[in-house]
Amino acid sequence: MKFDSRAQIEAAQLTKLRGLLTKILPPNSFYSQKLGADFCVESLEDFSARAPFTFKAELVADQQKKPPYGSNLTFDLANYTRFNQTSGTSGAPLRWLDTNESWSALLDCWNEVFSAAKVQPQDHIFFAFSFGPFLGFWTAFESATRRGNLCIPGGGLSTEGRLRAIWDNNASVVCCTPTYAIRLGETAQINGLENSPVKTIIVAGEPGGSIAAVRSRIESLWPGARVFDHHGMTEIGPVTYQCPVRPGVLHVIEEWYFPEIIGPQGAVAAGEIGELVLTNLGRPGSPLLRYKTGDLVRRGA
Repeated sequence: MKFDSRAQIEAAQLTKLRGLLTKILPPNSFYSQKLGADFCVESLEDFSARAPFTFKAELVADQQKKPPYGSNLTFDLANYTRFNQTSGTSGAPLRWLDTNESWSALLDCWNEVFSAAKVQPQDHIFFAFSFGPFLGFWTAFESATRRGNLCIPGGGLSTEGRLRAIWDNNASVVCCTPTYAIRLGETAQINGLENSPVKTIIVAGEPGGSIAAVRSRIESLWPGARVFDHHGMTEIGPVTYQCPVRPGVLHVIEEWYFPEIIGPQGAVAAGEIGELVLTNLGRPGSPLLRYKTGDLVRRGA
């Protein structure tokens, strides 16, 4: 959805936030205990002032206390159709469940990423992932199929096998991590593969897509292709897409997220660095409100 002003964005966010709170309170016991069963908000500022942060450590502790999924579930277990899990690189992995409604909103987020990357209906998209329990692979793949793109899974293939699949299927878009884009490109050169069909490489999972030197290295290995960055997390969803005119700058998908950038003294001003705090507005089955991501970002103008 396109907005004409900041006021329109905030009005849409407040409407979705109020709708989310109506759905999750009081059925979701995790947030009923944090907020109170009758919690409601007058404005986004009111929400930021009164709603406490959500920390990953408390989510992990909640799942350990009430295994296997914890208490952050709004509906009966029979309503959930999707299981994903974080990597566990910073502690115990989080298990995350989604309903069809929540999952559809996540696919909408990835649709925004593809649209910003100018992916066209005729593009063939290759997904160079293992397709394990991490959320990003599945949401990207299913969103692309919903858009009507031919989607080619790369799970279970060697690097050489993936390259053959890219060339044989005329894949014009590749989704992978930045380091694996380099690995694929280097292997293609070693094997003498020329005339790559790839025009766009959408990267995520690592910060390299917004680092100029990494972007330059990838694009040198894939002549004629451009790198497009994105980031997200299993527990919060697909969050950002690269600015179409300013590589290295990421935009939050504000139709589906209420972002805050918090420093030691509270919200930071434009140009200042703070921690990204996110509220997913479209995931009522397993919501996260004011989630401290641990990511340090610089606020744009």
